[in-house]
Amino acid sequence: MTRTAPTPAPPRPPEPLRRAARVRSRLVSLAPGLGLAAAGVAASMAAALLVPGMSALLIAIVLGVLLRNTVPLSPRFEAGLSFAAKPLLRLGVVLLGLQLVLGDILDLGVGVIVVVVAIVVIGITSTLLIGRLLGISATQRLLIACGFSICGAAAVAAVDGVIEAEEEEVVTAVALVVIFGTLMIPLIPLAASLLGLDAQQAGMWAGGSIHEVAQVVAVGGALGGTGLAVAVVVKLARVLMLAPVLAVVSVQRRRSLAASATPGETSGRRPPIIPLFVVGFIAMVVVRSLGWVPDPVVAGAGVAQTVLLAAAMFALGTGVRFSMFRRVGVRPFALAGASTLVVAGVALAGVVIVG
Repeated sequence: MTRTAPTPAPPRPPEPLRRAARVRSRLVSLAPGLGLAAAGVAASMAAALLVPGMSALLIAIVLGVLLRNTVPLSPRFEAGLSFAAKPLLRLGVVLLGLQLVLGDILDLGVGVIVVVVAIVVIGITSTLLIGRLLGISATQRLLIACGFSICGAAAVAAVDGVIEAEEEEVVTAVALVVIFGTLMIPLIPLAASLLGLDAQQAGMWAGGSIHEVAQVVAVGGALGGTGLAVAVVVKLARVLMLAPVLAVVSVQRRRSLAASATPGETSGRRPPIIPLFVVGFIAMVVVRSLGWVPDPVVAGAGVAQTVLLAAAMFALGTGVRFSMFRRVGVRPFALAGASTLVVAGVALAGVVIVG
């Protein structure tokens, strides 16, 4: 009996070709979601131009929420939207560093800097404590604490990059930032007027208490040139606190994982002490503060940062389902309200003390 020789297996393509094929496949899977996010960014930026004082980032979140809750989204969009909500957001946070000049922050004076640190530290610790008393999960209360005490949705997503919270917890925290921060836009100028604060004091209060940079700009515009300048610098000083806070969160996360994991699991699961995007953020602050970045590059980076963060906010907005709020209940709202009052109260006390 004659045996038939086995058919030889086809030769494997060279590694560069296989790598290129994987890249093409990845790009194809990301394209629908990234295209949808790009459309959301274009719509939000156009709307921001038509409505003075409105932020493209806030509009992008609202558009994402409306889209998710009015139109069935195909699963093919999910990969690209997830990419926009995480890697693109981290790149946007890195570019945010180019908007910070250490000299401007130091010019605030020691008193104001101490107040900023107190706002962030007291805001985070108080929110964590109140959240524990309300029975809210550790990751959810940390997301709310950092979002409300530092820089809103960008801080929420940055902390999520370290602790890997549930998607529902992230989108809940982002939605709460939008709701409560937007409510503060008319309330802070009104309260400042009733309290007899001048434009500079009102600007300090706005920058020290309002969650999003864009929301601070909206309030500062209503306060006038002096109030706007002070509000933005104080807010950016809070943004600068993102780096040390994330380093602390990462160290705590490493310790928690080390305590709960077996020795064989620990090394592969522990996050870096300082995430790479935070290193990039710090590097951008340094190069901008040293004067190494020309003004046109700073302006271009500002536009790129807005585009990237708007894409991320749109993607995060598409994760918000109205039914989710019925499921999570009133406790996150109660914590968000309490955190807002604490941060605003500490900021107002600082304004009164520092003057």
